Amino acid sequence: MAEMKFKELTEKEVQQIDKLQSEYFTKYMHLFDPPLPDGVPERLEKIVLSAGISGSDRVLDIGTGTGILIPIILKYEPALVCANDLSKKMLESVKARYPDVRTLHGDIRDLKLPQSSIDVVFVNACYPNIADKHRSFVNIRRMTRSGCRIVISHPMGSSFIGFLQEKVPFPLDDFPEDETVAMSLFSPYGFKVSDLVKEDNLYILVLEG
Repeated sequence: MAEMKFKELTEKEVQQIDKLQSEYFTKYMHLFDPPLPDGVPERLEKIVLSAGISGSDRVLDIGTGTGILIPIILKYEPALVCANDLSKKMLESVKARYPDVRTLHGDIRDLKLPQSSIDVVFVNACYPNIADKHRSFVNIRRMTRSGCRIVISHPMGSSFIGFLQEKVPFPLDDFPEDETVAMSLFSPYGFKVSDLVKEDNLYILVLEG
């Protein structure tokens, strides 16, 4: 199998996609608050459980939205929780509900967290949205420690992206559909596949670094 690589976009294209996403999620922020569809809360619990969070871990939640994972993450009492999003309005909502969570606005590829400072990274329901995946995972690798866990997930399953692709004004990529593809994509960044759960209504890819 030929090596898989993330597609390359120009800086102008990345900035345009980021702007569209920020505007879209700010406008429709109310759609991402509870009540959640049947089964989603239980699947979110599984997603967080898959990271194996301990009390000494420092956690980064990428594309946090209104903080759907935050209360579950906090149950594990990690040392630090950082929440990142392109929408300032969504981060304001997170900060109001969870004042001890550190909020970080901007594209994941541009975050300035210290080198080797993060143990667990969640990329829940936002992996398809990341425009510049190459620079994003270069930066994730820079920010994470040895032994880190990266959880790429969606509580509605990978097939749900096909439905969304027809609804949103920005491009959405598919999830890696098997371990071979995932290894090809992420091994150049120093990550290996630890687990892959691919069910009708749940997708979890766990990477270790």
